[in-house]
Amino acid sequence: MAIVKNGREVLSNIIDTQIPIHEKYGGVVPEIASRNHIEAISRVTQKALEEAKVTWEDITAITPTYGPGLVGALLVGVSYAKALAYAKEIPFVGVNHIQGHIAANYITHQKLEPPFLCIMMSGGNTQIIHVKNYIEFEVLGKTRDDAIGEAFDKVARVVGLGYPGGPKVDKLAKEGQANIELPKTHFEGDTLDFSFSGIKTAVINLHHKTPDINKADLCASFQKTVTETLMENVEKAIKKTGVRAIALAGGVSSNSYIRKEFLELEKSGIQVYMPDLKLCTDNAAMIASAGYYNYIAGNRSTLNLNAVPNLKL
Repeated sequence: MAIVKNGREVLSNIIDTQIPIHEKYGGVVPEIASRNHIEAISRVTQKALEEAKVTWEDITAITPTYGPGLVGALLVGVSYAKALAYAKEIPFVGVNHIQGHIAANYITHQKLEPPFLCIMMSGGNTQIIHVKNYIEFEVLGKTRDDAIGEAFDKVARVVGLGYPGGPKVDKLAKEGQANIELPKTHFEGDTLDFSFSGIKTAVINLHHKTPDINKADLCASFQKTVTETLMENVEKAIKKTGVRAIALAGGVSSNSYIRKEFLELEKSGIQVYMPDLKLCTDNAAMIASAGYYNYIAGNRSTLNLNAVPNLKL
């Protein structure tokens, strides 16, 4: 839960992490996630109000995520937000989770305004998005199979690093050399789509067939190859649209190697924006920021709003 003023100023941003709970299972267990949401949501709401030093009379709109994501967890947030909006007679605005990740950049970069390109990188999504204005988006390219975060998690699991995989692959890769050749998937035609299942499978096969392979080198090579894939399509998107500003978004945008490589684009005159590390992974401040821009555009949701686990941007 977060309280955000004018879409940019964070008054409070409370995160009740479940990572230690799911770590022993090697990934998120949906039923456990939902139950823990129910247990935590009232507590984090009260804490957010207290930290921001506001009351319900100060709140202009309530803006929950309604998708995409795990349906059980989404239902907890949407149902709680509906009840608050009804009881407190406050406008209710559902927010697309992907739009929230994009909006994390507005909090970090106070002067950032559309249009710009955004590379969305998370456990469930990998997309190149043309952000035309605060509420209008065009998806230029997307993954056709695994999302990049999903590939990181599966590689981490295979080499024995556990969950969450992304940060652990990033850490181990710093100890290795990117000296292993791994495949890249290229599609025919004028497409900006991605595929990460091939490189994921290649890493898994190499690990199984070569028991003494250097895991740090394997992680460094994997990380370098997927970053090159991202960069190649982003550069195509810049040429296609003429937009020379790129923002990163999503949990994988916290990866240190990816951040370093994207900053290299600034040498060719491309403006590069990245959220603060604490705003890369899921948080309520980014959702409140996106909710603000939907609210001032006149968007409102009814109390019939439902969770949409496969919601598109």
